[in-house]
Amino acid sequence: MSASGDLLVLNSGSSSLKFAVYALEEALQHPDLKPRFRGRLTGLDEAPWFHVQGEDGHVLEDRSPVPAAEHNAGNDDDGDDSGSTEGTGPANAAAGFSQAEALSVLMDWLDDHAGDRPLRAAGHRVVHGGRHLREAVAVNADTLAQMEALIPLAPLHQPHNLAPMRTLAETRPDLFQVACFDTAFHHTQPEVERRLALPRALFDEGMMRYGFHGLSYEYIQGALARELGRSETGRVIVAHLGSGASLAALRDGRSVATTMGFTALDGLPMSTRTGSLDPGAVLYLLQAKGMSAAQVSTMLYEESGLLGLSGISGDIQALLDSADPAADEAVAVFVYRTIREIGALVAVLGGLDHLVFTAGIGEHAHSVRARVCAGFDWLGLALDPEANAKHATLASRPESTASVWILPTNEEWMIARHTLAVLETATHG
Repeated sequence: MSASGDLLVLNSGSSSLKFAVYALEEALQHPDLKPRFRGRLTGLDEAPWFHVQGEDGHVLEDRSPVPAAEHNAGNDDDGDDSGSTEGTGPANAAAGFSQAEALSVLMDWLDDHAGDRPLRAAGHRVVHGGRHLREAVAVNADTLAQMEALIPLAPLHQPHNLAPMRTLAETRPDLFQVACFDTAFHHTQPEVERRLALPRALFDEGMMRYGFHGLSYEYIQGALARELGRSETGRVIVAHLGSGASLAALRDGRSVATTMGFTALDGLPMSTRTGSLDPGAVLYLLQAKGMSAAQVSTMLYEESGLLGLSGISGDIQALLDSADPAADEAVAVFVYRTIREIGALVAVLGGLDHLVFTAGIGEHAHSVRARVCAGFDWLGLALDPEANAKHATLASRPESTASVWILPTNEEWMIARHTLAVLETATHG
């Protein structure tokens, strides 16, 4: 790509818009490339806040995106105005901010800070690509319609992922847009892994195990290969442990199994999501407890997991710091379920060569890593306590039968890489 310019990466959620801006001509060459700008608009449903950092980590913006006059006029209460932590606005910030408004704030800011570097492309993270969208695609009327048809498969994520595409198509029709899918990486899984034990007609309609966090797994596979100095990475289990948590079994870089299935509710208990749940429990909530489908959905996605188990918080660090027995129990359930699921994936792989921890919990919670690895003493897994405490890249002892790695994920760069590849194909054929 000879033309200079910038590439925008967008990750849009229900109440936030995260973004990163990369130098277009460098995005493919440097896996550890830092974005020129990185930031987010958070609290869109309550107290919007705009935060931007430069390439060196310097904070460029940390404020309400609402003009001061509008901000003051709309808030007469006595909310706490003691300032904010990173990415969190004061309690009396103007309530309610649409995704379109958030995107407008971002695009105006980028226009003011672009200098002589025009924005040439935007890459979007999309949770669901279904069974047919197996690689990143240019956004057009046809592909957008295909993605919209998948909203019933991911009703809490897909609409928010697609909203910025529509807005940019209207406001910046010349901007090249690309959709990158969290499900795409898992299309290498065998059919026995993807099948649900439901009537075959439902499989034909798309009810199957898809798997998610694929952009993270794809990046980690490449990062591990670079650490090893070879592409043949063998039997790998990656533990993507964050507010959303899953595991994936890889064989020489190809996904063969994962804990998330038809939806991102499946598998491990998460910050506020249940993880695997007997479907009879859902029927019980609907029939015996008289809950509506909407109430059950809210419980499964927003009130369960670590938050539901502890009754305290969905933040595992807060639970680790708490003296409440319920907090310890919630962490114990999380660790136990992680051990159990890793054991199942070891069986699928027929052994283990590398265990990789990534994402917020995986990268930073050394006590969780230690407890998970202790569950595999029988496998000969030997964690180095000092290396683990320091969050070292290689955290296992030399005698360990499988190496243990702590590798930061970089989904933003994967989106940038896929976006640039699609742009180059569209430009040069």
